[in-house]
Amino acid sequence: MAQTAPRALIRTQGRKMYGAAFGTGHAGRRHPLVATAMVLPLAALLVYVFGGWDAVVTQASSVGVMLGR
Repeated sequence: MAQTAPRALIRTQGRKMYGAAFGTGHAGRRHPLVATAMVLPLAALLVYVFGGWDAVVTQASSVGVMLGR
């Protein structure tokens, strides 16, 4: 019978290869400030494209009402 690697080992190796390919670091996590700096330009673009802060506030309040807050 052929020997195969355990699934957990294969998953771990896959994550390491993904991290090496896309530069996500050793543990695959970013500092929160780095993540924020990456997201802010896209967020600003989306606010501009979809109608400014009024639309953002309207959507946020709608989500809050839907969640019961």
